[in-house]
Amino acid sequence: MSSCNEEKVGNAKRVFTIGQKGFLFDSTLGNELFKKFFGKPMEESKPSPLKNYDQPFVLSIYEVFYLCSKGLISASIGSSEAKCSELADYANKVVSNFSLKYHVYRDLREKGYIVRSGMKFGADFTVYELGPGLEHAPYVVTVTSATNLLRSIDIVGLGRLSHSVKKKSVLAVVDNREHHTGINYLVFKWVKP
Repeated sequence: MSSCNEEKVGNAKRVFTIGQKGFLFDSTLGNELFKKFFGKPMEESKPSPLKNYDQPFVLSIYEVFYLCSKGLISASIGSSEAKCSELADYANKVVSNFSLKYHVYRDLREKGYIVRSGMKFGADFTVYELGPGLEHAPYVVTVTSATNLLRSIDIVGLGRLSHSVKKKSVLAVVDNREHHTGINYLVFKWVKP
């Protein structure tokens, strides 16, 4: 996993983690983070990054851990304050392969992409170059380990996925063996002969 900022986070606002979501009740920080495409205001189906919102904000568990590890927020699990390392342990219990997927989330975020859930597309993440509300996500990303065996039907499925959602389907292959932390991105695009 990544290194966590375990020191007390000065005046950072607390995000309350319940299940796979985090809830931020400070609308000032929520709006600031939302303008950087972290989280979104609750009960808004298509929020605009150009507007300010007064309601609480909801973040994915990937966003909560990323922001916690950067020292930008403090985290709670339920109502109990938690260190980032405790949040990582919790996330690994509530999200299948959290560490593997978070490795890809962090890599894409640090390369400047906007990463959101890809569940409605049958993938792990949707990835934007500009951001939600500014473009349709050009990529859907499925994460796997380099040690997983892929069958030919899995590759066909990625091709069908890209065609059905009109996006490029990306297979993020994480080499998570000891002393290897690389990620290879394989892009699938439906092509008519």
